[in-house]
Amino acid sequence: MKSTKSRPANTTKHDFSARSRILSAAEELFAELGFDAASLRQIALKARVPVALVSYHFRDKLGLYRAVFEVRSPNYIEQRKAGLTLAQMEHDPERRLELIVKALIVPMLKLRSAKSSVHFGALSAREANDPRAVERGIMQALVDPVALAAIDLLQKTLPGGDRADAGWAFQMIIGTMLFIMADTGRLKRLTGGACDPEDVDATLGHIVPLLLDGVRGALTIGSSRR
Repeated sequence: MKSTKSRPANTTKHDFSARSRILSAAEELFAELGFDAASLRQIALKARVPVALVSYHFRDKLGLYRAVFEVRSPNYIEQRKAGLTLAQMEHDPERRLELIVKALIVPMLKLRSAKSSVHFGALSAREANDPRAVERGIMQALVDPVALAAIDLLQKTLPGGDRADAGWAFQMIIGTMLFIMADTGRLKRLTGGACDPEDVDATLGHIVPLLLDGVRGALTIGSSRR
């Protein structure tokens, strides 16, 4: 009886460990090679499991790819939602704009600086810029709802309430964040260590004022042309 009871627990623990290794290996290889180039065989080899076990847990490569995002995304998405809720409660437009910027970029920058999720930051940047991402539908399902909420709040916050201004402001903020997420050490090398994207506080101290000035400057130029 003793051994009969212990076997399911050991099997469950083993399966969980194998599944975690598969997800970790997939996250790293998808980030490095992209969805199309990374193969299930490569992922299985890195995870030290048979290819059949990958298919058993995730069915196919797209299922595995989605699972990586489904495991990682809820944490930073909930942080973004909380940040946008805080921004919505702020009455001062200048302060609200700053809170929106931070709500959009801080969760992802924290992902990049965390050793456990450094590959997911790069993977997110890659997926956001992949022309075929729309076919997979991951961004639409997981990320777009909070992105639309951010654009709506930007439209209410920016002078004139123009949807195009809000959209371009969002694109500027996200584009800057994605470029930082995708950085593999070049900026740190070029600046002799003065710029380190893994230092979240220092990074925010530099890019938040730049983004705010950029959004305000773009609005000023746009207003003069209208």
